[in-house]
Amino acid sequence: MTEIRLHNTKARRKEVFAPIDPENVRIYLCGPTVYDRAHLGNARNVIMFDVLFRLLRHVYGPDHVTYVRNFTDVDDKINARAAESGRSIEEITAETTQWYLDDMAALGTLEPSKMPRATQYIGEMIEMIEGLIAKGHAYAAEGHVLFSVESYKDYGALSGRSVDDMIAGARVEVAPYKRNPMDFVLWKPSSGDLPGWESPWGRGRPGWHIECSAMSHALLGVSFDIHGGGNDLMFPHHENEIAQSCCAHPEGDFARVWLHNEMLQVEGRKMSKSLGNFFTVRDLLNEGVPGEVIRFVFLSTHYGKPMDWTVKKRDEAEATLRKWRGLCEGVEPGALPETVVAALADDLNTAGAIAELHRLATEGEAPALKAGAGLLGLLGEALGGWDRVEVDLSALVARFNETRAQAMESKDFSGVDALKQGLIAAGVEVRMSKSGVELVPGPGFDAAKLEAL
Repeated sequence: MTEIRLHNTKARRKEVFAPIDPENVRIYLCGPTVYDRAHLGNARNVIMFDVLFRLLRHVYGPDHVTYVRNFTDVDDKINARAAESGRSIEEITAETTQWYLDDMAALGTLEPSKMPRATQYIGEMIEMIEGLIAKGHAYAAEGHVLFSVESYKDYGALSGRSVDDMIAGARVEVAPYKRNPMDFVLWKPSSGDLPGWESPWGRGRPGWHIECSAMSHALLGVSFDIHGGGNDLMFPHHENEIAQSCCAHPEGDFARVWLHNEMLQVEGRKMSKSLGNFFTVRDLLNEGVPGEVIRFVFLSTHYGKPMDWTVKKRDEAEATLRKWRGLCEGVEPGALPETVVAALADDLNTAGAIAELHRLATEGEAPALKAGAGLLGLLGEALGGWDRVEVDLSALVARFNETRAQAMESKDFSGVDALKQGLIAAGVEVRMSKSGVELVPGPGFDAAKLEAL
């Protein structure tokens, strides 16, 4: 069996992955809070976990892997969006959940085994909170229930920071009912205009952190194999998940392995609305950037390194995929190349796997290329079709051939050069031979720019 090695954030080293039960490998990814479109950075850990899911299914069998990714559909950001828009919370969460599913599908990701919504597990959250209070790890105060950080001696082990360091460096909500500034909310009261559920502490709603602990316990048990998310979730979200889950169920380990991806940049700068370089997955799709191209750019950088989205990388990815699709057209996948599997088994080294695909393409090994690309979620039929731009360039071909014939007689090729540069600027590849010219829409093809010609 293929040996998989993963960098465990908690252990701070790469370790051999040994599932708790090879017949039931269990993984959990923190999903979106559904109040708006997913921005480009939100897609990184989804694509990372999709590759992990595919690899685990290949190694252990499709029926032996359970992948859970949640939807947070009760949150103050959702409440604020409802208040400012005048729309109902139910309408907003239903719409944005579907947006998310559509956008992630456009990137070629498989649907997880289970996609729980927080509002479906309120009873389990209340039960977990009651258990934490009974064991002395949480306390009720002024309609709130808070987790007592001091009650869990290993708090901070994931992020490697002491409680004192966290207090000094964090924006901690100061509240008179907190015994310790670092204590975090498990339950909070709801006024009549906010979502709320009856509980032993009055009508209220859960804190963010308890949601993932309750859902993962209900669906994966007291111990499961892998938990992941962006490194921005390491503290406080994942740190708090560990504390409350391990205190609620000390008989288990919660998550054995923690995977965290690095953040996204755009053209070398942090993505932000103030810099004008903030965009969503849907923005790119609507601009005509194929989901497979977006996926390829993400996979070209290891998940543990910062990733830079650039127009140059996007165009190079599109050119590569066009070339590979042309090579694999009409070809059935062959045996899965062990070199591609080995690269992914080495801490999801997607960049190394793509390097192997480049080698196979260079050597003309189309069946192996198609099989290896499939393990990365590339070159599949579901993402096909975008590489064949349907446009009639016959009039421009005739004009180019006529201009070229006239230039051959006059020896003045300025008209040919000008026409060629105009075509290239419009994203058209110009292939000249003795028999004539062939015009092929290429990466960045823009039909609007042809109007000037």
